[in-house]
Amino acid sequence: MAEVIGVRFKEVGKVYYFDPDGHTLKKGEKVIVETVRGIECGEVAMDNREISDEEIVKPLKKLIRTATPEDIATVTENKKKEREAFEICQKKIASHNLEMKLVDVEYTFDGGKILFYFTADGRVDFRELVKDLAGVFRTRIELRQIGVRDESKMLGGLGICGRPFCCGSFLGEFQPVSIKMAKEQGLSLNPAKISGACGRLMCCLKYEQNAYEHLLKITPKPGAIVETKEGAGTVTEMSLLTGMLKVQLHNNPDAPPKPFNRKEVKTVRDGRIKVDKSEIEALKDIEG
Repeated sequence: MAEVIGVRFKEVGKVYYFDPDGHTLKKGEKVIVETVRGIECGEVAMDNREISDEEIVKPLKKLIRTATPEDIATVTENKKKEREAFEICQKKIASHNLEMKLVDVEYTFDGGKILFYFTADGRVDFRELVKDLAGVFRTRIELRQIGVRDESKMLGGLGICGRPFCCGSFLGEFQPVSIKMAKEQGLSLNPAKISGACGRLMCCLKYEQNAYEHLLKITPKPGAIVETKEGAGTVTEMSLLTGMLKVQLHNNPDAPPKPFNRKEVKTVRDGRIKVDKSEIEALKDIEG
């Protein structure tokens, strides 16, 4: 076991573990720590606690200090510089006629590096742009191409539910979301209905997936052969949430399917939820 604190460097970003070095810190406090990018100022997202060694990426960096008023002033000044750098970089991109969209600019705490985040449809030769920016800012320049999900997280906005983007308000890390999840949840495979503003599958499909997986285990699927009190039959429709099934009885194939609750039937041979290759191919661009 090791005592750690969790530090976040962006408002809704990944939480990293650090050694508190004997200090007791509270959630929300600003701290100065050493990262792979150098010295950075972050916010305590998780106060002192002990976790198992398996959860730690060693070596665990130690806290340098709690942030001073001077450190906070440096962060504020960096934010101002970032806005100025954004405008300058946009002009440089236009002058170099590059097919790229600048999304965000980030100064490291010590000002030793400036990171420019951008999106583009393909690879971009930005070597001359880097040289140009280095000549203006006289420091290390890094251009980092990001995906559309990262762009939405950085820019923020409102989802189709009317609430702020999950990725921009509380999701620290993206979770993989698949077409199979949408199919298992009985959703229409219409891209307009299952994709977010970023054009990828909505992150919220992941939230209830565990519950749907449990219901799929206990509910006969379409095509399943079941025994009912009125004889054997084939499931033609199911409702996972209500547990209601429609069963075509084998002893009366010309009659309409009869309704049964999943508790009233016994599965002889279950069916499967299938995603056709054609469906995967048609929706591959929104899977993320």
